[in-house]
Amino acid sequence: MKKMNTKYWIGLSSLEQLDSNFIRKIYNHFGDIETAYKANLSDLKQIEGLSVRKAEIFLEKKKALNLDKALEEVEKRNIKVLTLDDPKYPYMLSQIADPPACLYYKGDLFSCNLEKIVAFVGSRRASLNGKDGVKKIIGGLKNTDICIVSGLAFGIDAISHESAISNNLKTIGVIASGFDYTYPAGNKHLYEKMENGAGAVVTEYYPTFEPMKFRFPQRNRIVTGLSYGTVVGEAALKSGALISANLTLEQGRELMCIPGAINNANTEGIYKLIKDGAAIVTSGEDVLNTLGWEVKKVEAQAGEDLELTLPQKMIFDIIDIEPKGFDELQALTKMETDELLTVLTMMEIQGLVEQTEGDRYKRV
Repeated sequence: MKKMNTKYWIGLSSLEQLDSNFIRKIYNHFGDIETAYKANLSDLKQIEGLSVRKAEIFLEKKKALNLDKALEEVEKRNIKVLTLDDPKYPYMLSQIADPPACLYYKGDLFSCNLEKIVAFVGSRRASLNGKDGVKKIIGGLKNTDICIVSGLAFGIDAISHESAISNNLKTIGVIASGFDYTYPAGNKHLYEKMENGAGAVVTEYYPTFEPMKFRFPQRNRIVTGLSYGTVVGEAALKSGALISANLTLEQGRELMCIPGAINNANTEGIYKLIKDGAAIVTSGEDVLNTLGWEVKKVEAQAGEDLELTLPQKMIFDIIDIEPKGFDELQALTKMETDELLTVLTMMEIQGLVEQTEGDRYKRV
């Protein structure tokens, strides 16, 4: 796409008082973004359903807007952009009711298979059981050309991205701010991995836009909109994950839920969705069957599919169902203390096990 054309899209999206809905309406009416940008109030009043007040705000704010400067600010940050009129704009996202006018991204978006994207959403305060369920399902998709998308928040989002990366899957993180902000800061390592080979980080927001509260629900429509289906890990009855579930249905996509413990408040929303008809998924194969996908294996990364030693296999089998403490493992394996410590340390380094609350060991 010509840079001359791009600057009008970027200029419009840099005005915080406007939204994608306004930009899309004026573009659709005029059929050309430059013509839309240069329209006067009389022209804008002819657009059905367009807020006259917003049109007046647009005309006032663009007086101080330097289009070339707005474009330069994006380029100097090494941010790439897709606009709604770009033939490379993700097809599934273009089909939702309110697609982003601009999609800013870092990383290699087109290394991801945009025809096989599945979203994972859920509670920021996810239980260990909820996280393990996500790990198990994504692990069942290992070494395929499926892409995992989520919202780069803590909890289910973070574990979804981490599991995708550890299973040699591409992953896309959708953020609720511009790239001048890394939110939450604790997920900086995930941003960096996605920007440097693991997939891409995308946003509809101009680089300087802050991660304000109202932008997170708006972000959710992009997570679900990029995807052919959404898997809900954990969700309370009033939660952002339930908003994403409803968006999935509104967008005509498949809704899937991971069942969890019935005494967990974060699964109350899950069972409501299941009762309302959402598919139950407990494995990667369930996801494939629900979406009707056949997958192709991609080349595994170096160091994957490690062969277990006999002591490692013994420990792996013991902690198959639930985590075990050191004393329990020692009693069941009959290993000496030093030997068991050595084996567990090596398994942690290899990413096979990890310690949980109460110094118990569980499978990764």
